Amino acid sequence: MTLERKIQLGTYALFILLIMAAPLFGDEFWLNRIAKYLVYGMLGIAIALTWGYAGILNLGQGLFFGMGAYMLAMSLKLASRTSMAQGSDSPIPDFMLWNAEPNAPVALCCINKGSFLWLPFQSLSFGLLMGILLPVTAAALIALMVFRKRISGVFISIITLALVLLARLVVVDAQPLTNGFNGLTDMAWLTIGGFEFDPYSRATYYLCAVTLTIVLVATRLLVETRAGLILQATRDDATRARYLGFDVASYQGFFFVVSAAIAGVAGMLYVVVAEFASPTFMDLSFSVTMVVWAAVGGRSSLLGACVGAILISMTQTHVSEIDGMEEAWKAIIGLIFVLVVLYLPNGLSGFAHGLIQRFKERGIAHSIPARDGEGA
Repeated sequence: MTLERKIQLGTYALFILLIMAAPLFGDEFWLNRIAKYLVYGMLGIAIALTWGYAGILNLGQGLFFGMGAYMLAMSLKLASRTSMAQGSDSPIPDFMLWNAEPNAPVALCCINKGSFLWLPFQSLSFGLLMGILLPVTAAALIALMVFRKRISGVFISIITLALVLLARLVVVDAQPLTNGFNGLTDMAWLTIGGFEFDPYSRATYYLCAVTLTIVLVATRLLVETRAGLILQATRDDATRARYLGFDVASYQGFFFVVSAAIAGVAGMLYVVVAEFASPTFMDLSFSVTMVVWAAVGGRSSLLGACVGAILISMTQTHVSEIDGMEEAWKAIIGLIFVLVVLYLPNGLSGFAHGLIQRFKERGIAHSIPARDGEGA
């Protein structure tokens, strides 16, 4: 095993150790906040997987995150004893009656359709399944339309950008069914096997930490497989990969779907931790922020993108809590992004890799004995 490989594995192990030991150094409120950062770390990994390893700049990752969030939120909403509409024969959330005009035929029709839509989400298992299945299905359809037609570059970014904005409009406009801008709140805690995941408990924190660890390790192993190496080859030169006989569209589509699945899981975890789902998850600014995370951490490094997401999120939170700086964090994050692009094009992980290479070269230089006559 090479020195560089040992350092890489050691870095992964150190990161996992740090997030697992975090509960020893903070209170419940602090743990809840860090759990949100870990969820963002999963999104950083998802972006790095497509942008860094596949060369696909997805500006609509919030679409898959929002899908996962809303699917679980619907089940938790129906599981809440205080969120059910009173005076209705069907299991529907309270906001459906609030948003409906009394005795209006159109309103009654919306409520009937709403009860049909919400009925399957009485089952938590259905909500959990759809939280993964819906993003995966949507990503597979997008991949089928985009990659099979050999659409690439900025055109993919435009398409994904348009789709996430369209989804947000649908969620907002369907207020009788989704509660529009208000999103979904007043939800029950996630309960599995009779155990409740209190958003401020260590159990919920470890749910996020363990899931992040699994995603990080699994994606690291995935990109080191033959499929991962072929994917990187298609990123560098898709035409050459096709010439060598590889089905470029299939490889791109597969990793695009995996990235969507990760975002869907992250969305569900965010609902468990934050106890709400909102159409802001599908805002353009949020999807672009994910790209900033990956750029700062290093888009070609899964761990780098994950750490970048956590660090930027922490910075954003702390700056926005300073009096008079509520909106200044946007300028600060933008400045950080510009500086990274100008002086650290490969992000923090690229900078760290460069330092390792320098130390390695110095070590090799010192280990080579001087030739006769040299150094005299």
